[in-house]
Amino acid sequence: MSRNFVASIDIGTQFIRVGVAESLIEGERPVPKMIGFGLSESRGLRHGCITEKEAVSKCVGKALRAAEKSIGSKIKEVMLSVGSTGLGSVSSSAEVIISRADLEVGEIDLEKLITECQNNIPSSASLNREILHTIPISYKLDGKTVIGSPIGMKGSKLEMKCLFVTVLEKHLNDLMKVLEELGVDVIDAVANPIASSLILLSKQQKRAGCILINIGGETLSTVIYENNIPISVEVFPTGSNNITNDIALGLKISLDEAEHVKLGALTIATYPRKKVEEIIEARLEDIFDTIESHLKKIGRNGILPAGIIFTGGGSGIVDIENFAKTFLKLPAKIGTISNENTKNNVIKDSSWSAVYGLCLLGLGAQDQEPYLKYFVKKTTGKIRIFFKQFWP
Repeated sequence: MSRNFVASIDIGTQFIRVGVAESLIEGERPVPKMIGFGLSESRGLRHGCITEKEAVSKCVGKALRAAEKSIGSKIKEVMLSVGSTGLGSVSSSAEVIISRADLEVGEIDLEKLITECQNNIPSSASLNREILHTIPISYKLDGKTVIGSPIGMKGSKLEMKCLFVTVLEKHLNDLMKVLEELGVDVIDAVANPIASSLILLSKQQKRAGCILINIGGETLSTVIYENNIPISVEVFPTGSNNITNDIALGLKISLDEAEHVKLGALTIATYPRKKVEEIIEARLEDIFDTIESHLKKIGRNGILPAGIIFTGGGSGIVDIENFAKTFLKLPAKIGTISNENTKNNVIKDSSWSAVYGLCLLGLGAQDQEPYLKYFVKKTTGKIRIFFKQFWP
């Protein structure tokens, strides 16, 4: 494909989505325009992880062919969205003594800090895992908080708190092998919640503090922002299919009917309203308990001013915003496409946010976000992605 084009793929448990964007120039900035889409139902995955490689390969191939047909060109490279319950994050801290004789902080000091932070990751949190993103969260110089980059400042001791977004190595390798066997190279891999956040969250929300919750069929993906920086990325093994199953069992109806009831497409008046609400509320309480426990663990429960933003197929659950406000004591809303780069694009719905976010990254339309500057290093068939510079 031409350098002016980029393709992206999101391999989910229920659907596989492929998007292709063309780079247009407005002023001095690249502005991606979506020119092709491919969609297929997903088979052979469980909680986002590959369980049947051949089935996944067929579904991915179908989505790729649909996208290729829409643009009239072969897709040879893609940006890959990485999700599943194998995705998570861990924070680590370190400190170094400034190396220069004049005590001025340089890039070598930051590189040492990142290495030390990585070395300080507990072995239990790094076993069988691949680092996708390395994101400095905060700096201190001689005990005082530094706003922005510490490079050029003078002091004797520099401290850093860093977030490492990781994925199960086997899961990443399995995804890449499927694409490789279809003749497609992975040029970059990005955590799904971060890719989606580029489209669904505004700078104001990310600066104030918020959590983006993607309720998929079998997974619950989250990313928490504060001061415009991701401070946590986690995926939990629960999703909206559990609610559908509970409704089907409780009302003795088919799964298809239960799905319609869950999303309000079938009037609740057809069924005992109170019973439907009790079923949905019980399962949502379990989901929100999981979120609340995680927020407590990182010290952010009840203190995210921009609140909760929902996306994913499960975000259409009847009255989910009010349930969330009651359980989590935070503002809640359904996510909408908010990125200014989507003005002239026809985005099908927010479930395509990861695909479009990857296209923004691939065409360099998000390089104004400091923490998104990264480079790719390919070794022995594996991809390791580290952010080149990250200024809080």
